[in-house]
Amino acid sequence: MEGNNAIGSTAQSASVPANSPCGAGTLGRHLARRLVQIGVKDVFSVPGDFNLTLLDHLIAESELNLIGCCNELNAGYAADGYARAKGVGACVVTFTVGGLSVLNAIAGAYSENLPVICIVGGPNSNDYGTNRILHHTIGLPDFSQELRCFQTVTCSQAVVNNLDDAHELIDTAISTALKESKPVYISIGCNLPGIAHPTFAREPVPFYLAPKVSNQLGLEAAVEAAAEFLNKSVKPVIVGGPKVRVGKAQKAFVELADACGYPLAVMPSGKGLVPEHHPSFIGTYWGAVSSSFCGEIVESADAYVFVGPIFNDYSSVGYSLLIKKEKLIVVEPHRVTIGNGPSFGWVFMTDFLSALAKKLKKNSTALENHHRIYVPPGVALKREKDELLRVNILFKHIQEMLSGNTAVIAETGDSWFNCQKLNLPENCGFEFQMQYGSIGWSVGATLGYAQAAKDKRIIACIGDGSFQVTAQDISTMIRCAQKNIIFLINNGGYTIEVEIHDGPYNVIKNWDYTGLVNAIHNGEGKCWTAKVKTEEDLTEAIATATSTHKDSLCFIEVFVHKDDTSKELLEWGSRVSAANSRPPNPQ
Repeated sequence: MEGNNAIGSTAQSASVPANSPCGAGTLGRHLARRLVQIGVKDVFSVPGDFNLTLLDHLIAESELNLIGCCNELNAGYAADGYARAKGVGACVVTFTVGGLSVLNAIAGAYSENLPVICIVGGPNSNDYGTNRILHHTIGLPDFSQELRCFQTVTCSQAVVNNLDDAHELIDTAISTALKESKPVYISIGCNLPGIAHPTFAREPVPFYLAPKVSNQLGLEAAVEAAAEFLNKSVKPVIVGGPKVRVGKAQKAFVELADACGYPLAVMPSGKGLVPEHHPSFIGTYWGAVSSSFCGEIVESADAYVFVGPIFNDYSSVGYSLLIKKEKLIVVEPHRVTIGNGPSFGWVFMTDFLSALAKKLKKNSTALENHHRIYVPPGVALKREKDELLRVNILFKHIQEMLSGNTAVIAETGDSWFNCQKLNLPENCGFEFQMQYGSIGWSVGATLGYAQAAKDKRIIACIGDGSFQVTAQDISTMIRCAQKNIIFLINNGGYTIEVEIHDGPYNVIKNWDYTGLVNAIHNGEGKCWTAKVKTEEDLTEAIATATSTHKDSLCFIEVFVHKDDTSKELLEWGSRVSAANSRPPNPQ
């Protein structure tokens, strides 16, 4: 992808049979090789008559693994999870019925700044402009409905219905996804993948994406202004946000933290991008529901550097953060803004953080303040024998399972808050979808992340309500021989929504979740399930999942009381509820 030393192989003859099923010199072969070159080894798909020929070409690529999913939504979520671990993901669906089904997942990837290549098998190229009505459409001769839907949730769109410009359209879309760190949409006419064309005559030359270079004068000015601002402050802090991933700035972030001695916090959606084993790390900054003693240190600082933040109603706890703009430096992937003063464009996050690290005076005042006031978390209350398992006990045991060989996937809901309190060891992965917050995301995302990060065992924490949305692709995890551990938290409903606004719609029909997973398993592949009601049950289940069944998909259904929630959810829910229920401004 990046190196210009990996030039493609010797040119192959363009005289390939015009419809060789999976021959060289074809659009299908070119697309398959492009995906491999950019780092995609697994493509998540749902077959449909418009994409079947294309799928043949993807299967024919020896370095590509085609993974059939149960539905398009989960295929999109899987590509999202894969992109989180690998840097880029891909999914293939069919025209309109598949495209509109995967659309929600692609919107989520857009909101989370993930490069996902969404490929759709489109109509026969001869049907464009003919006034014909096709199946899989809404019954109009206009085939642009799907394209128009994708235009708002992708950064580039390519409709390939002519081989002459197919090479350019495909390569432009894929390179744009990588440069912008956003999803793209590529529609391929169903009759085109197997046809030879001179533009595809040779192995595609790997992309050379020119590195982005900051405006040097702007960079110097931004660093000088930021250093002056911070060096005169008394107790500054640094907070990492989710766009650290977009800026590819994890190393530069640590370089800055090492150099300055400021306390280091993370926004909830940035968890996993900031090293929690760092000696200056003080916890999650999330306003009123921050880690103990972290919020107080951040909000009492006289200067704060937020690196890659997203301030929305959820991350600001209903717009209640006590952050003052005049004390704030915001470092975006391509811009730096200092207080109420200057803003510097075309200054890249990595360049800025590395340069700033060399200009700052060491200042550990706020970190020393944190050490003085910090009181370690208390021990959970003593439980009664055979008492129903409490959520805080569950997460105490999950904490003990974490290592550099694990990754945590947290579903939308109370798992957001409970998983935020986990202390991540070095190299332990962590993902959740905070900006978009689509319930059910975690099932597909777990599938995709596990497929990309085969060196880690994934621990997914999923509520029963969310699981009911996307449960089917447990099936695909078993087919792929994944060894994920899924904790299904059965509390009878949509707990996060109960705390925002309660009503009978938040109560769901209870399922026999382990029974469902056993039925999906059906004796094929490795899968083990358990029901857990007490701490003794939990200890035994975890021991079995990490020993006897360490090579199996392990599904542990955990029964907890419907009102057993984190205290953070109670506080957050009431504040978000207040923000949602603000009356209209007077006209």
